[in-house]
Amino acid sequence: MTTNHDDTDDEEPTDAHEETPTDAGEGAAGDRARTPGGGAAPEPEPIEPAAPEEFGLVQAFWGDGKGKTTAAMGMGFRAAGHGYRVHMLQFMKGGTDSVEGVRGEYNAIAAVPGFTYENAGHYGWHGLLDGSADDEHEAKAAAAFDRAEALVMGAAEADLTEPLALDGAPEAGVHLLILDELLYAADRGLVAPDEVVRLAESKPEDLELVLTGSHAEPDYLDGVADLISNVRKVAHPFDDGQRARRGTEY
Repeated sequence: MTTNHDDTDDEEPTDAHEETPTDAGEGAAGDRARTPGGGAAPEPEPIEPAAPEEFGLVQAFWGDGKGKTTAAMGMGFRAAGHGYRVHMLQFMKGGTDSVEGVRGEYNAIAAVPGFTYENAGHYGWHGLLDGSADDEHEAKAAAAFDRAEALVMGAAEADLTEPLALDGAPEAGVHLLILDELLYAADRGLVAPDEVVRLAESKPEDLELVLTGSHAEPDYLDGVADLISNVRKVAHPFDDGQRARRGTEY
C-alpha cells in the first residue's frame, strides 16, 4: 500500500528566526544611511559660497607645544573647503632670521577660495635681544587689535546666516575669524586681557572666533571661550638645537 504525501511535506523545515543574506545586511546598511554622509566615501566638490549652520563659538589654543597656529589654520582650511568665508589676522609675526620670507601657509591660503590672511607683526620677537624695538612691537599690536575690532564689527553688520562672497573684503564679513597669537600679545602685555574678553563677548552670534598663542594659561577666558585647548609640549626638536624647517614650521 502506498501513501500519497502533500507537496508541502517534501519541503525541508525552516527556522523562523534564521536571517536571509538580505536581512543580515539591512541593519548595518540602515545604520550607515542614518549618518550625515549616508555611509558614502567623501569626494571633493567644487568650492561654492555657502553659510554654516552652527557657527558662533569662541575657541582658544594655548600652551608651550607646537601646533596652535597649525590647528587654527587647519580649521580655516576645512571651513573654506565648505565655502565659508575665513580670514586670519596674525599678531606678533613679522620677519625673523630663523625663517625665510616665503611661508608655505601663505601660499596655500592664497590658493584657496574664501580664505585670506594679513600679517600685523613686527620684525623679531617682543622682549628678545634680536635687534627689534619693543615700542614698535607695542604699536604693531595696538594697530592689529584695532583691525581685529573692525573685522568683528564688519561681521556684526553682515548676515552670517547667508553665503558671503569668497573674494569679498574681510571687513565686509567673515564666518570664521582667526586671531593668531593674540593670546601671546596679551601675555606680553601688548594687549590688555580685559580687551580680549571684551572683543570676544562683543562678537556677533554667528561668528566663529578662534584665538591662539601664549605659553601661560589664559584663565581670563574661563567662562568666555567655549573650547580651550592646552597644546602641551612633551618633546620638541628645538630643544636639541633643530632650527625651523621649511614645510613644517614655515
